[in-house]
Amino acid sequence: MLHHKKLGQLVATAISGNDITSSCLYVVGLSVFYSGKFAPLSLFLVVIVLYLFRGVYAEVGSALPLNGGAYNVLLNTTSKSVASLAAALTMLSYVATAVVSASSAIEYLKDLWPDCNVTWFTIGLLFLFALLNLVGISESSAVALAIFLVHLTVLSVLIVCSAIYGFKTNWVILKENWDLPPIRSIPLDVFYGFCSGLLGVSGFETSANFIEEQEKGVFPLTLRNMWVCVAFFNPVITVLGMAVVDMTTFITNQRVILSQIGYISGGVWLQYMVSIDAILVLSGAVLTGYVGITGLVHRMALDRLLPNFLLHKNSCRDTNHFIIFAFFLTTSSLFLIVSNQVQILSGVYTVSFLSVMALFAVGNMLLKYKRAKLHRDIKTKWVFVLLALFSVLSALGGNIALELDVLKYFSIYFGGTMFIVVVMIGRVNILRFSLFFLSKLKSCHPITERLKKYAKSIRSQELIFFTRKGDLHVLNKALMYVRDNESSNTLTVVHAYEEEKDIPPNLVRNVEFLDHLYPKIRVNLFLVHGKFSPRTTNYVAKKLNVPKNYMFMACPDGYFPHNIGEFGGVRLITH
Repeated sequence: MLHHKKLGQLVATAISGNDITSSCLYVVGLSVFYSGKFAPLSLFLVVIVLYLFRGVYAEVGSALPLNGGAYNVLLNTTSKSVASLAAALTMLSYVATAVVSASSAIEYLKDLWPDCNVTWFTIGLLFLFALLNLVGISESSAVALAIFLVHLTVLSVLIVCSAIYGFKTNWVILKENWDLPPIRSIPLDVFYGFCSGLLGVSGFETSANFIEEQEKGVFPLTLRNMWVCVAFFNPVITVLGMAVVDMTTFITNQRVILSQIGYISGGVWLQYMVSIDAILVLSGAVLTGYVGITGLVHRMALDRLLPNFLLHKNSCRDTNHFIIFAFFLTTSSLFLIVSNQVQILSGVYTVSFLSVMALFAVGNMLLKYKRAKLHRDIKTKWVFVLLALFSVLSALGGNIALELDVLKYFSIYFGGTMFIVVVMIGRVNILRFSLFFLSKLKSCHPITERLKKYAKSIRSQELIFFTRKGDLHVLNKALMYVRDNESSNTLTVVHAYEEEKDIPPNLVRNVEFLDHLYPKIRVNLFLVHGKFSPRTTNYVAKKLNVPKNYMFMACPDGYFPHNIGEFGGVRLITH
């Protein structure tokens, strides 16, 4: 069996760091637009909030080292419908990521080539990456590392040149900018700058979406490294930028402000260097959006939260063409509908991203409460989690207050996604309702038979629950979870034993009792000789032909010898 080499600290940081460090290319100008001279203070508050979320994400990743981010933690602590909320918000976050990154990349291209059409070139860039993903060109760790190192080098050169320019001009421009009056008032300017500045931490959740591919212990290090990058580059570039560019120019050129800072402080060569770097790293963020959405939608389709046809792969390149083109159409439509209005685009991005962060904090609290026995190497105090949640909820409200139109566009896309998910969750009941009326019409008999066959195929998917002691109340909880969250009508209880005397004496009787208690769900028993381990789940998956995302288990205690991540997606559903 082949094992792919796990990612080390540097490469894992590069893959996730490209997202979060690329945000300074547009968030610096955006923050100054809303907070004026107080932008550095606003971005410093963002750094504090991100520090709080380091602990929130690290604890979740330590307890549940599985891909999926907020969707994964809520799936293992709450119901499937609640987890679908996080999934829908994450999907919208990927959409907004691609749109904002693509449009920002073309704005930097326009700074070098004024005649380029921003609208059509942005659509073209989104289409280009759709084609690249369609032919199977995905993210490369080596390329991601190269782009990351080049990007940090360019930002460092920009900082040095800006500092030299500030010393040469005796910081006159910085003093002039600081003498300007507040836009509204000091508290409001700082708050609104903080709200928009949180767009600069988008990408912080990226590392949680490929945690299974990282070496043990690397995940919290990537969080630390990303925090250091944000804590240094965003506030420093903002302060030095205000020492190079006057406030009017800053606001007028907010989309390409780093390029303007480079031109004034270093000359044309630095302007070109910054713009080319921006195009590369922002294009990389578009690619990340495609890769992220493909993985998430694939997982949701496997969990039967999205239509099964999305799992289809083309025979030529073995890629998910339906997902890729659906993402292209969605991102293009959002860009065209908002007419490249940066405040609205950024607002949709920020609202969706902050909602995901808030749900991650909620997931952390649920993990503490409902999965307290689950082993974790990192623990974050309740007060820090609550403070982190309060911070992002405040920023969420602030961003909506800044641009009320954001709520309209956000609702359209989020509502559309949730409608599909809700239909998928309740499709069996919808089919039953439809069959009731269609059965009254003889002319609809062929349709009725096809719908019956389809409903039967949905219900026939076997589910697995691993039990250690076979206690009746635990098995009953598992049955209630299946009844409330899944469409299947078959649950197989699996017990692993080393010796026959270890089989719980009441296990068979309890399974038979529950089989009678739940007449709409067939309850079976399957005994496996051997010690319960990841190898056991692999054997059961192969023997019964059941994917691991249809397998459940109770939350293990702190003495459990295995990490839950070793089981490859087996879901925790009871205390």
